Amino acid sequence: MTKEDRPGDYRRREEDEGERLDRHWNELLQELRLAQTGTQILFAFLLSIAFTNRFQDADAFTHDVYAGTLIASALAMGLFLAPVSFHRIVFQKKLRDRMIPIAHHLTSGGLVLLMLAICGGVLLAIDVVLNRTVAIVTVALVLAWFVGFWYVLPAYVRRASEDEE
Repeated sequence: MTKEDRPGDYRRREEDEGERLDRHWNELLQELRLAQTGTQILFAFLLSIAFTNRFQDADAFTHDVYAGTLIASALAMGLFLAPVSFHRIVFQKKLRDRMIPIAHHLTSGGLVLLMLAICGGVLLAIDVVLNRTVAIVTVALVLAWFVGFWYVLPAYVRRASEDEE
């Protein structure tokens, strides 16, 4: 099988620049739908726990982790929603070629913040049921897991694919 015959080789697509941009935009929107939903659920959960009695009695460490996690979650949600606002403002201005790379970077930033917010949420929960040291080690492992599957594995596959070309 030659490299031109590989399944999923996008260079074989017979699409013009407009069709390619439309496809990239639609793929990005599908990814954002998933990320936005999870971030909104996490954000709502975080907002609700601040008003519980047990949280009010928590120590400064818990309050600091909570504040950082809530802010990371809010910023992630903002970055995930930014492409929608961006699109509304530049709609029908023939700027999709500029909009898509910017939306890509906004989404990538949102994923980093979402990863941190998830880890903060896990730290808040594990700190309640286990001792703090175990909670911190657990979250470090969770963070490593996310970095491995969200960044290292895709980078490895991308590099291996480029080496095959």
